[in-house]
Amino acid sequence: MKTESCITVSGQSSAEYTEKRSRFIAVIRHCETEQEAVSFINDIRAKHRDARHNCYAYSVSSGAVKRFSDDGEPHGTAGKPMLDIIDGEGLCNVCAVVTRYFGGVLLGTGGLVRAYQGAVQAGLASSTIIDKKEGI
Repeated sequence: MKTESCITVSGQSSAEYTEKRSRFIAVIRHCETEQEAVSFINDIRAKHRDARHNCYAYSVSSGAVKRFSDDGEPHGTAGKPMLDIIDGEGLCNVCAVVTRYFGGVLLGTGGLVRAYQGAVQAGLASSTIIDKKEGI
């Protein structure tokens, strides 16, 4: 009998983060497959149609599939830094979507990276982290 372990989140959680009047809303959700992650991303996009950006990062299928998107932000300033937080925490089967409402002040590339990472960290802080073990 083989047992696989996966540190993940239970259900869904959210948190807000503000940086220089820009509002970042992070929503973190447990997703087992890429289809679940894409469906979740599309749901958040539909809910926040009026937002400037809906960036995402996910690691599903026990970490075998990883994807991210900057959704119009400068290359490398949103999706990859978000995935770095997920990977750094050792999480799998997790999808994070951060919605940005622009506050009128440019943050620069370093500011964007810090803001998106801060939003994901805040979202994870409001999540219930579990160690999921499956017997196969």
